[in-house]
Amino acid sequence: MIAAMALTVATWNVNGLRARATQFLDWMARDRPDVVCLQEIKSKPEQLPPEVHDAAGYWWYWHGAGGYSGVALGVRREVAAERPVFAHPAFDHETRIVTADLGELLVASVYVPNGGKDFAAKLAFLGALGEWAAALRSAGRRLVVCGDLNVARTERDVHPKERKPNQIGTRPEERALLEGLVGADLVDLGRALDPDNDNLFTWWAPWRNLRQRNIGWRIDYVLATTAVASRAAACKVLAEVGTSDHAPVLAELAG
Repeated sequence: MIAAMALTVATWNVNGLRARATQFLDWMARDRPDVVCLQEIKSKPEQLPPEVHDAAGYWWYWHGAGGYSGVALGVRREVAAERPVFAHPAFDHETRIVTADLGELLVASVYVPNGGKDFAAKLAFLGALGEWAAALRSAGRRLVVCGDLNVARTERDVHPKERKPNQIGTRPEERALLEGLVGADLVDLGRALDPDNDNLFTWWAPWRNLRQRNIGWRIDYVLATTAVASRAAACKVLAEVGTSDHAPVLAELAG
């Protein structure tokens, strides 16, 4: 039964999968996550290199429309003997969410709009995401929601040098919607497992060596319902991986 297995779940905003295909494959070969959630693949499925599209040992679902947005989800065949059912909630737009049904566990790869061009659309997406998660929880589903949610939960999730009044990603209304999502019986594994770390970041602006100096934001998350989160043994930011402006986040769930 999937929900009782030891499981590793990873999420990464790759910021262009074609541009980082080699980095992606190297990382996959190194860590072999059981479930892989990607964001900003920026490719239609047919545009991906064959070696990425057919990454060995995984069931893959690529959900992209071209040079913008796009998400993907991969499940190791040792975890799911048959191809999982992949789907999109009704509120999906701009190829921003895909789910995989793994029996007792439903996993979602999510890319929330940045909000810079259409802040109202970002709020609508976050609100719909929270309602969707709450409805599934009411139905008794166990969830893992992974991805670039484009909101820093609190001020401590933004480096002091990056804090500015009323900037997108930190506004009260979007933080309230993110808390509504977490409030749908979801645990923020990164913070739950590293509660005292004021330097826990997953995204860095690509200039002034901000990544090397760890002057960033925490906007990439692995959220899990309480029954799943109770098995969490680690949730790590892999800041050494790749040249995307985001780092992968890898969560380990004990059996």
